[in-house]
Amino acid sequence: MNNTPSKSATLLLQDGARFYGSSVGLDGITGGELCFNTGMTGYQEIFTDPSYYGQLMVMATSHIGNYGVHADEVESDSIKVAGLITKSFSPYYSRAGQQTGSLYDYFKASNKIAATDFDTRAIVQYIRDNGAMNAVVAVGDYTLEEMQAHLDALPNMKGLELASKVSTKEPYFYGDENAPFHVTALDFGIKTNILRNLAQRGCRIQVFPHDTPFDVLAATNPHGFFLSNGPGDPQSMQPQIDVVQQIIHSGKPVFGICLGHQLIALANGLPTFKMHNGHRGINHPIKNLETGKSEITSQNHGFVVDKAALEAHPELMLTHIHLNDNTAAGLRMINRPVFSVQYHPEAGPGPNDATYLFDQFLTNMNQLN
Repeated sequence: MNNTPSKSATLLLQDGARFYGSSVGLDGITGGELCFNTGMTGYQEIFTDPSYYGQLMVMATSHIGNYGVHADEVESDSIKVAGLITKSFSPYYSRAGQQTGSLYDYFKASNKIAATDFDTRAIVQYIRDNGAMNAVVAVGDYTLEEMQAHLDALPNMKGLELASKVSTKEPYFYGDENAPFHVTALDFGIKTNILRNLAQRGCRIQVFPHDTPFDVLAATNPHGFFLSNGPGDPQSMQPQIDVVQQIIHSGKPVFGICLGHQLIALANGLPTFKMHNGHRGINHPIKNLETGKSEITSQNHGFVVDKAALEAHPELMLTHIHLNDNTAAGLRMINRPVFSVQYHPEAGPGPNDATYLFDQFLTNMNQLN
């Protein structure tokens, strides 16, 4: 963090609301859908999560950067948030380890904008009341007219396809080549820890770009298919919905997380809709309706499957609900080995409340192969 006199920072929301802060030395202008995350730890995992691509991130926790960053704590190959807004961006960090560095240097190397001294509590309350919306943050000498022009040029998240921005461009393998199970994964913005959890359970994963045709996927003859998380509006992804329909009809076990869950729902004719402000944090309570047990989960999504339509579908079962707002959080096909959840079992804030879902996928593959 530099020692030059602090420049001002301004956050301008789509409805005209403004909030003010200051620079940490990472100046410029950037914008996207404004959202907040309530997690008290795991900020590096948040910033590198492809599902946050193009979004402005407000961290509800006051102190950000105080334990630095670590090479092993990334969920993708780069920072995916458009910019960062904090209450207190720490110029110092404390954690042992040769692979540890400062959050400031991490953002600077990625040419990303961050700002501090904002009243993040007020911003979070505003988003909760008024909903997630586009915004721009400008750090340095920018006029209100320049900010408004930047804001007007931003696309609306509703109807926006973003998986193509974060998906791998070429297929690749992850895990032991001698692993007993072969999983074919469609990458809509897959998190590294998902691959790690599958590999730890004896899977060799072949990861394919988001737009891979079904015949290419089927030619790998996997034990099961995995549909990953990712950013954007799932209803904008009709080609992928068609492929997911083919995957389901293949008869192979299928496991979907977040965007993958939504695509399974859409492939079965269910609608999805944009939420008022989404679920983003590591303390979201989920109830498993099949076991009666509750789970503390990590979540990151702004779209959700229509619960009433899911409950009325003759071939689907609602398996999980969010206890804060009773939204749909999981489904299972009654006559096919297909299931999915709206949250992140690999993130483990419980810490291991939801990892059984990976074991369930392994059980399905073991029974059908």
